[in-house]
Formats: sequence, structure tokens, C-alpha cells
Amino acid sequence: MSDRVVHRVLLALTLIGIGIAGYLTYIHYRGFDPICAVGHGCEKVQNSEWAKLAGVPVPLIGLIGYVGIFGSLLLRGELARLATAGMAYVGFAFSLYLTYREIFTIRAICQWCVGSAVVMTLIAIFSTIRVLRSDDDASYASDLAPEPEHEPA
Repeated sequence: MSDRVVHRVLLALTLIGIGIAGYLTYIHYRGFDPICAVGHGCEKVQNSEWAKLAGVPVPLIGLIGYVGIFGSLLLRGELARLATAGMAYVGFAFSLYLTYREIFTIRAICQWCVGSAVVMTLIAIFSTIRVLRSDDDASYASDLAPEPEHEPA
């Protein structure tokens, strides 16, 4: 898989994450219950004491994280790749913690939260692949630069 494809996959995944977190943030502030495919797990999770961290709604934290990752994907260079991966790892760890709380504390599963956790896991995996690639900038540069003109011998 080329670096360009990995980058595009990361952009697409991040937009999906923004969509999920944006929806959950919107319904939180509107006072709506989330639409659940099965049962009332989403309502129970969204209305639990674990739905906020230091008074900030968890979906808003996720939205900020996804937007940060998206922004880092618009930048080039080693530092940008490391920033993307770092934010993805923090998001992945936070998703693990929240999934633990869903299963063992709240005893309910929110499908939206699971979807976000899967998306963040995939972002962490693909951002790791991107960091491990050493020719990332070179491939972007070759995509953007015009072909060099060769002088006749």
C-alpha cells in the first residue's frame, strides 16, 4: 500500500470519526438520546456519569481529537506524522478506557462508541504504518513536482 493510499485512508477514517463524534456532540447539547440499533445501551452510556470528563462531554473530547488528527494530516514532515500517531495513540488508549467503563461499570454498550473506538484503532494502525515509512515526504514531493526536463545529449 503506497504512502498516498495510507494518507487517504487516514483522511477518510478521520472524517468518519468527526461524523460520529460530531453527531454525539450535537445530540448531547440538544438533549436528545442517540439513535441505537439495538436496545437502550446508547442512552444508558450517554446518560451515565462517565459521559463527561472533568465536566466536558466525552463526545466533544473525541471531536476535538479527530479534528486535531485531521489537521495534522494536512501537514507534511516527520513531526506531522509523529503528531498524527501520538494523537491516535492517546485516542486509542482513551477508547480502551471508555470501552472498559461501558462493559464493566455501566454494563451497557453504545454502538456509536464502539464505532468510534474501531475508527480510532484503525487510525492508530495506519498512522503507525505511515510513521514507519521513510519515503513519505519523497513520494508526496514526487507527486507534486513536475517531471524534470532532460536535455538532449
